[in-house]
Amino acid sequence: MGGPLEQLARQTDRSPALWATVVPAIRQMIVSGALAPGQHLPEGELATALDMSRGPIREALIELEREGLVVLRRHRGAQVISLTDDDVEEIYTLRLSLEQLAIKRALPRLTDVHLSTMDDVLEKMRALGPDYEPQTALDLDFAFHDVLYQAAAHARLDRAWQQIRSQVAMFLYSRHVARPDFHEIAYAEHKAIRDIIAGGDAAAAVEAIDNHLTGAYHRLIAARHDS
Repeated sequence: MGGPLEQLARQTDRSPALWATVVPAIRQMIVSGALAPGQHLPEGELATALDMSRGPIREALIELEREGLVVLRRHRGAQVISLTDDDVEEIYTLRLSLEQLAIKRALPRLTDVHLSTMDDVLEKMRALGPDYEPQTALDLDFAFHDVLYQAAAHARLDRAWQQIRSQVAMFLYSRHVARPDFHEIAYAEHKAIRDIIAGGDAAAAVEAIDNHLTGAYHRLIAARHDS
């Protein structure tokens, strides 16, 4: 397998915008825990591992700092973010506010295509077994919720979601590793949300998303304490 830097070199696709090819590879390794919280990310070692100059590496780390996955400190370089319980609480309460707005705006704009996309995701959730991969759970979870943001048709709301999305992914991935129960709860909870928004009841939809994310938050905190 090799160490994290050797894995990173294998996972990086080349393109003219080299920094843009580095970002998804480093992001995935942070989200999955291959690069651990607090781990330093020396530009020189990253550049050597990827056989490129420091410039694209520096730009990639700046982008990852914008996403909240990396901390850049003067004279100390970059390191992977460490999220405390307080950080998780802040991110979750912000996400809840964003999704409440998203679901309110999505209801009058929801189309058959949006519902069909949700149904496709739901079928994949229902097919999951206890041996599911954490990344699969994460992808399906985000795919469902992304439909709400798409239907909301609110560019600034979507940008606000994108700013915290990677941090949400980071702690959800660790939650799936610590407590692999997504296959038991995901389908029923998301199906309930889908049916409520299809019925057009805005108050019930907001309550459903509140219950869903609040439950997810408490399960995450419990998983963090377990681990």
